[in-house]
Amino acid sequence: MNRGSHLTDLSISPAKEALILDFADNRLLSALFGEHDRNLSRIEQQLGVKLTPRGNRIAIGGKPSGRETARDILKTLYARLEKGEALDSGDIDGAIRIAGAASGPGIAKPAGKLGDLPTIGTKKRNIVPRSATQAHYLDQLMRHELVFGLGPAGTGKTYLAVAVAVMMKLSGKVDRIILSRPAVEAGERLGFLPGDLREKIDPYLRPLYDALYDMLPGDQVVKFLESGEIEVAPLAFMRGRTLSNAFVILDEAQNTSPVQMKMLLTRLGENSRMVVTGDLSQIDLPIGLPSGLRDAVNILDGIEDVSFVRFGEADVVRHPLVTRIVRAYGARDKDLGLDAHDGARRRPLVER
Repeated sequence: MNRGSHLTDLSISPAKEALILDFADNRLLSALFGEHDRNLSRIEQQLGVKLTPRGNRIAIGGKPSGRETARDILKTLYARLEKGEALDSGDIDGAIRIAGAASGPGIAKPAGKLGDLPTIGTKKRNIVPRSATQAHYLDQLMRHELVFGLGPAGTGKTYLAVAVAVMMKLSGKVDRIILSRPAVEAGERLGFLPGDLREKIDPYLRPLYDALYDMLPGDQVVKFLESGEIEVAPLAFMRGRTLSNAFVILDEAQNTSPVQMKMLLTRLGENSRMVVTGDLSQIDLPIGLPSGLRDAVNILDGIEDVSFVRFGEADVVRHPLVTRIVRAYGARDKDLGLDAHDGARRRPLVER
């Protein structure tokens, strides 16, 4: 066996083979393996392989396709540790999800090596996609001026959009980041909340603040907010403006009216990009009021340089229980004759 090679084949028996991975830095292996080899166990369970640590190496047994996938995952995760990045359970699951199978409607497994996936660099961390659809979404965010991210909560639609916005701001490609949401949530209205206007608005915008603080030092977020280089405001504040040299994100867009959606889309100015995210199965508008997001999807689908990325339950990157919850609600909606994508009741096959 050639010990100088990073990856070699080790014949265990004429009928069974294993791959051997050698690692140069033993100090990184505890982070790679996880506490009590938890990370290795996750890979074994998901891919049906057997991972056996032996000093500074791992023997990978199982079917050839599973062995090769496990090898690619381990090499990619180890390379991230070599760069000084931290790994958590979400990173392990994301690498398995991407390497193992396609994960979104119409989204193919990313081309090239697992380690070649796009990485978004921010001041506090590097952000790597955790599903094939997320990788496709990042590609579309970099290539198109208007992108719609559609799908259930927990799929990273808004988080990744904020990451790209921060990256473009730090690199000088845009001067401003504008983050907005409609002030409608789960049947509540601003007038029911205590405090002045700022105090009423902040709860609706908190997820956007959380994403910013996850990517930038706190003092820099405060500085950008005070200077106006980052603006977080409700959708109503966008009327009458032209948003030039800016990266604009509209979150929870399913709760806009068609008039509001048209208003925002026509604010797009020179050298600007816009991302619209939402979940059409979670519309909180009053009954009878149409969703501006659903309206925009119907009108703009097929328009040049407008991209639609649709996430599914397999792209949920929160706690695994969230995926099961989304799946259960999807099954219920199907039984009730509701459209899985927008929560609207489907027309009967035969109208009477």
